[in-house]
Amino acid sequence: MQYVVVSYSHKNTDIVVREKLAFPEEEEKRKALEAVLALKGVNEAILLSTCNRVEFIVSTSNPSAALDAIFMALHHHSALSVEELEGRADVYEDEGAVHHIFAVASSLDSLVVGETQIAGQLKEAFRFAYENGFCSQKLARVIHFAFKCAAEVRNSTDISKSPVSVAGAAVSQAKEVMGGNLGGFTGLVVGAGEMSRIVAQHLVASGCNVIIFNRSMERARAIADEVGERIDVEPFHALPEYINRYRLLFTATGAPHAVITDEMVQPATFERHWFDLAVPRDIDIISDKSVHVYAVDDLQAIVDTNLSMRQEQARKAYEIVGRYTIDFFKWLQSMMIDPLIKEIRLKAKEAAMAEVERAVKKGFITPDSKENVERLVHNAFKKFLHAPTVKLRAVADQPRADTIIEAIKYIFETEADIRMGDKYKCEFIMKDDIK
Repeated sequence: MQYVVVSYSHKNTDIVVREKLAFPEEEEKRKALEAVLALKGVNEAILLSTCNRVEFIVSTSNPSAALDAIFMALHHHSALSVEELEGRADVYEDEGAVHHIFAVASSLDSLVVGETQIAGQLKEAFRFAYENGFCSQKLARVIHFAFKCAAEVRNSTDISKSPVSVAGAAVSQAKEVMGGNLGGFTGLVVGAGEMSRIVAQHLVASGCNVIIFNRSMERARAIADEVGERIDVEPFHALPEYINRYRLLFTATGAPHAVITDEMVQPATFERHWFDLAVPRDIDIISDKSVHVYAVDDLQAIVDTNLSMRQEQARKAYEIVGRYTIDFFKWLQSMMIDPLIKEIRLKAKEAAMAEVERAVKKGFITPDSKENVERLVHNAFKKFLHAPTVKLRAVADQPRADTIIEAIKYIFETEADIRMGDKYKCEFIMKDDIK
């Protein structure tokens, strides 16, 4: 069994490609995961889809076939050719895959290094896969370690101190284009998800008034109540009127198509600055030259500044990620040892007991002596297996452990594997510990 990650992010794709790859609807995610898991040898799968990345995380005994299945699923979803998908993808296997997952969870692979939103997005991706039966123990243990790693990165470095999210970068850009101060202006926020909530918080903190638009007024009011002062809520159908009245707009819906189109725009006597933080994009091509539209990729200057400020902290964080990757595989190997030893002992006991029973039936030993013979045989096998058991446990954290374990499994014809009980569920996810 190996781990494989296929990743498309801001590093290898532009927003035009990412919006084709995005999975805004749960039913689309479900179909893609079902298609990948239909392949024999793919045990579990998670699909992470955000504004900056689309990633498949799988557990498989056939990495090559798993990659083919993933590329085909993405081809059917996006209409991009398999050749282009293969050419653009960053593919990680086993140790590389686990290291990448840990880096993503720790926000080291984000467009804005240190942003905290990715934690919630990974949490939801895991929850969706787990609750729908697309993943269980094999990927749960990776996610469990990923959030242990992310927690140490947060606690041991300053990488997430005063974090700058994509939403925060958008508000920073708005300040710049508006002369450095948003006090007294009004910002329209379209959508009521996590991104919209963060935008609203940053705008209010900058002295800006906020009007939230969402199809669910209840969800919009929940954000308004949480953020506090200077926030109003308006029905979604009123949006066309308001976009022609105010200068600033931030949109981050989960709609599969544009919610603001060219025909909604009317001439105005002032410049407007619209920030589209959604993938797929919420704003269609706008022909009015007085409307300046900024997509996620247009925030790169702020991102670069953020990255340069955090390079030293990122180096420390990557050291933690590297250590956790090593520790994870050591843990896996040690977890494989005990079930293997237990099964070998069980096989020895079963063989011995079968021979004792046969000896009784053949008259080689008397029924009265059966119990003593069983004890004698059991002690003999315990003594015989003691040295191999000690050596197996000693080799658990060495690189050659996998080879030795597989050889022993082959010799003893056993398929012993990790059997994780409930305590190995990802409590970091299932208990909502990551915010």
